[in-house]
Amino acid sequence: MRSLLLLAALLLSTGPARAQDATRSPHGRLALPCADCHAADRWRPTKVNRFEHARTGFALTGAHAQTGCRGCHTTLDFRRTPGACSACHADVHRSELGADCAQCHTTRTFLDRSGMVRAHQLTRFPLTGTHLGVDCETCHSPTAQGRLRFVNTPTECIQCHGEAYRLAKAPDHVAGGFPATCEQCHSTASWPGARFNHAVTRFPLTGAHRALTCEQCHAGGVFRGTVATCVGCHQADYDATSSPGHRAAAFPTDCTACHNTAAWVPASFDHSGTDFPLTGAHRAVACQACHGDGVYNGKSTACVACHQVEYDGTTDPNHRSAGFATGCTDCHTTITWEGATFDHDASFFPIYSGRHRGEWASCSTCHTTTSSFQSFTCFSCHEHSRAETDGHHGDVGGYRYDSQACYSCHPRGTSD
Repeated sequence: MRSLLLLAALLLSTGPARAQDATRSPHGRLALPCADCHAADRWRPTKVNRFEHARTGFALTGAHAQTGCRGCHTTLDFRRTPGACSACHADVHRSELGADCAQCHTTRTFLDRSGMVRAHQLTRFPLTGTHLGVDCETCHSPTAQGRLRFVNTPTECIQCHGEAYRLAKAPDHVAGGFPATCEQCHSTASWPGARFNHAVTRFPLTGAHRALTCEQCHAGGVFRGTVATCVGCHQADYDATSSPGHRAAAFPTDCTACHNTAAWVPASFDHSGTDFPLTGAHRAVACQACHGDGVYNGKSTACVACHQVEYDGTTDPNHRSAGFATGCTDCHTTITWEGATFDHDASFFPIYSGRHRGEWASCSTCHTTTSSFQSFTCFSCHEHSRAETDGHHGDVGGYRYDSQACYSCHPRGTSD
């Protein structure tokens, strides 16, 4: 009844022409009360008297809330209006992503970049770094029909950066045979400032090598087939070294035997791999102390080759006059030259064990003739007196006060 009264009032106030239009509803047979959208004093819908669009299942939000009815309902036949975004936005729907504009766009603004980025993160190529600020058309170039390419867009870096690869000169990527997998050196943060991961090659960089520029090893832009031996880069260092002279001494060119990548100096040769491992005090001796003559290959390992002076100068006992063997290790160790111990107990007479231990000061205590150690005396300690030796041998037949006689009866230094 209310709708009929409004229509009658409208017919009376607008005259025959408007009355004729009103009888032919532009909405077809859609059963909508006029008062839901129109007012008695104003036929055109106002913001106050707007249709409650949410009842249709398509709520008006954002820019849609400011759009006039004819913006979407061009014929005002509300029954046949499609709900797909592309029905109204066909002028910009040129992609291969389908008709679901809401994947990237919102009703607040059609160019909602944050929405586009969020959608892109769900693809097989999430956007990072500078890619976040790149326009879609930069990577998704239009087809001949003007549609943006989204489906099957290549994700290999070289597809977009092929020109940058070809023009790169420091180093020259093409001449150097660099791989086309840009991500090995570059990141999405910035194209310049690339850093090659040398660890994946047969020559990982360590120590001081990590701070070198590419050109210092790859002169002339040669990368493939670059020699990986130390001497390939350090031949000049090898030839110029004089302490010791590497070339004159025929040192091996495997620098790692003595040097490491932390620093070229100081070097440390692993003597344990030779015929003369270093032990004791030898470990602290400078190379020149033994190899002062510049001889390394074929160097004698006999002790006396280095210790002839000590052998000749020793007087207690006098090694040379006594004819001591030059095998120094019979008495000495590498810990210290002093404090030598001859195995007297096992070979001759116990002086390091038993009753005579600690009773002598030096070899000359018993061996008074330093030119012959076959000559010895017992009488430096055992006096010829009744209280000492004579008194203990009164019942011994054939007793005589003689060192050889003492030894014949007491070879182990005991009284029995």
